[in-house]
Amino acid sequence: MGVTGITVENVSKAFAGKKLFEEVTVGFPAGRRYGLTGPNGAGKTTFMKILMGEIDPDFGHVSRPERTGFLRQDHNAFDDQRVVDVVISGNKRLWHALQTKDKLYAKGDKMTDAEGMLAGEMEGVYAEEDGYSAEANAGELLSGLGIEKAHHEGLLKEIPTGYRLRALLAQALFGNPDALLLDEPTNNLDLDSIRWLEEFMHEYKGVLVTISHDRHFLNEICTHIADIDYETIITYVGNYDDMVVTKANTRSRVESENDEKSKKISQLQDFVARFSAGTRSSQVQSRKKAMEKLALADLKRSNIARPFIKFEQKRMSGKQTLTLDAIRFSYDGRKDVIKPFSSLVTKGEKVAIIGGNGVGKTTLCDLLTAKLKPYEGSVAWGHEAAIGYFPQEHDHLIPKEGTCISFLNDIDPKAGNEVTRGLLGRMLFSGDENTKPLKGASGGEKVRLLLAKLMLEQPNILILDEPTNHLDLESISALTEGMKTYPGTMFFVSHDRNMVSEVATRMWVLREGMPILDFTGTYEEYLQKYPPTSHPKKKDGE
Repeated sequence: MGVTGITVENVSKAFAGKKLFEEVTVGFPAGRRYGLTGPNGAGKTTFMKILMGEIDPDFGHVSRPERTGFLRQDHNAFDDQRVVDVVISGNKRLWHALQTKDKLYAKGDKMTDAEGMLAGEMEGVYAEEDGYSAEANAGELLSGLGIEKAHHEGLLKEIPTGYRLRALLAQALFGNPDALLLDEPTNNLDLDSIRWLEEFMHEYKGVLVTISHDRHFLNEICTHIADIDYETIITYVGNYDDMVVTKANTRSRVESENDEKSKKISQLQDFVARFSAGTRSSQVQSRKKAMEKLALADLKRSNIARPFIKFEQKRMSGKQTLTLDAIRFSYDGRKDVIKPFSSLVTKGEKVAIIGGNGVGKTTLCDLLTAKLKPYEGSVAWGHEAAIGYFPQEHDHLIPKEGTCISFLNDIDPKAGNEVTRGLLGRMLFSGDENTKPLKGASGGEKVRLLLAKLMLEQPNILILDEPTNHLDLESISALTEGMKTYPGTMFFVSHDRNMVSEVATRMWVLREGMPILDFTGTYEEYLQKYPPTSHPKKKDGE
């Protein structure tokens, strides 16, 4: 019987001089679904690549089932294959049998007896691996992940990039593997596809290890969490929220015990200091031994570090914040990306802009910010409107020169160092990190700086296009809280279901080839009216 779970024995790995983990021994038994968590830079992707066998540990050993599904990112390697074949190739045994027998049968009468026997063996493997249903099963996976049937027979390079990555996810899921290793599987998925993937994972019987910044996804599917912290990997029973509670309670208990020990040690030290030169030497020695037994538990810095995000507004906007009058937009003058759309948004509403990849969510944000002008119709902001914008592509907003504090000081020179240092501290740039050079900032640090910029500017309207990109789970949670408590008007694009569920009071739902659906209510209310199995259909005349 082959390996059904994944085992990691005494694995150590350092990267660029930084020790990520040392002598890690951990098991991932079959039937469990693990979320691999930790802050950005902790080594999650490195550890995942070690599990996959893409990179070797400095020391130690990993064993995994032969039938392990990997989520690959190199879609270019499959560009010239049929989409359905890309998926089927996820089952290596089936794919080898299929290719081998096709090559042999292509020889026709020239096939030797030995080759005929091999072809028979391959037919047996093909049947064992359910090859006769392979295309149908692959098609079900592709459809579940939002790739329309019309694309299944075409080449991978002929579909949009985001959908190519979905095909690679279907490849990982295909063939009922004993183990699944998925790094950010919800990237490039819309909300409907994420829900489908969650349902698939609930039915999956093997062992899953996944990295995801989607808190709702981890809470929905995980039975366990493997957390990279304290330079090792600690496993917890339950989902992500369960882990955070357990971890915080454990740390709080140890801190409390250390406080009690510190008080006792202080009392013993006073006694030793007072009587060490006197006649009570036996009692002094007794106190010294007691102090040795009261060693404080080592509390390394935990990876649970959450920024504090609070968006405020300098002044209120008018009640009628935004009026869209039959706006329409097309890049080529023919095919509408945004079909005629009218809407009135009032002060304090929080509008989630949702929909699949490539349906125009960023285009709509660009129309709201006047980066683009509508082909027809008008965008009119109300009285005292002050807009703060977080674009999806934002690297150009961070200068190549300067430091974190100079960046904020340039935004508002009147704010003063005390205000800007306070803001940076709240966004996890404390102490010397205030003066960290901008040219060395990571993706997550750039996002936190831009959010600090919005906190400093205090606009009464926020437009946020995929603000969770590059953020770790705790930062996303803090951002969600900041969005919920913001008193102004907000428009945001996000595939994070937890964020959409907790923040939105209204939905603009973009659908391929259809007008925008304007739904007033929460995401849960939207799902009740338009359940996933019954997406909004075109009405007569649409």
